[in-house]
Amino acid sequence: MYLVLEYALADDYLERRAALREEHLALAREAHERGELVLAGALPDPFDRALLVWDAEPEVVERFAASDPYVVRGLVTSWTVRPWNVVVGGRAS
Repeated sequence: MYLVLEYALADDYLERRAALREEHLALAREAHERGELVLAGALPDPFDRALLVWDAEPEVVERFAASDPYVVRGLVTSWTVRPWNVVVGGRAS
């Protein structure tokens, strides 16, 4: 089963992310290279949420969120980790 990390983004997310973007992306790329992070991105119009899909244990996802500069510096106002029961695609196919 996959996990979805959902971020609620601050109202000024777009204005503030540039200073933290490379550090955030480096963390995400490392998780992707280890095979833990499958997909990630923000939802536009409005940019108020981001979704990160994981193939990892909940502890790995929670550790990522706790160390993500977007979370640490307040660009993410809250986050949740939920299981995602995929029925088509990915490992379901």
